[in-house]
Amino acid sequence: MHTIKITAGKVAATAVLDGSRTADAIWRALPLEARASTWGDEIYFAIPVYCEPEAPREVVELGDLGYWPPGSAFCIFFGPTPASRGDEIRPASPVNVFGRIQGDPRALKAVRSGTAVRVERAE
Repeated sequence: MHTIKITAGKVAATAVLDGSRTADAIWRALPLEARASTWGDEIYFAIPVYCEPEAPREVVELGDLGYWPPGSAFCIFFGPTPASRGDEIRPASPVNVFGRIQGDPRALKAVRSGTAVRVERAE
C-alpha cells in the first residue's frame, strides 16, 4: 500500500491507497495537478489516467477516494452528493474505490471549485 498527500489550497490530507490496479495506475502517474470541481460534498478533477471499471461501487464511504471511469476523474468523497439518498454518499455513477483519506475528510468542505489541487507521493 502507498501513502499520498493531497493539497487543495490551504487544506492538506493524507490518504492510503489500496492494492487495486486503479490505485497502482494512479500511483505511477503522480504527481498530479488540477483544478478542483465540486459536486455536493465531493471534489473531483480529471487526471491523465485511464482505468477500466474495477469492482465499481454505486455507494461509497466517508473519506473514500474513487476513480470515475467515464470522466477519467479522481474523486474525494466527504459527504452527500446531489445523487445521495438520505445519509448515503452516492457518486454520479459507479466509481472504482482505490483508497481512503486518513483522519477527518470533512476538512475538505473548505475547498471551492477552481482551487488548485496537488496529489503527490508521501513516502
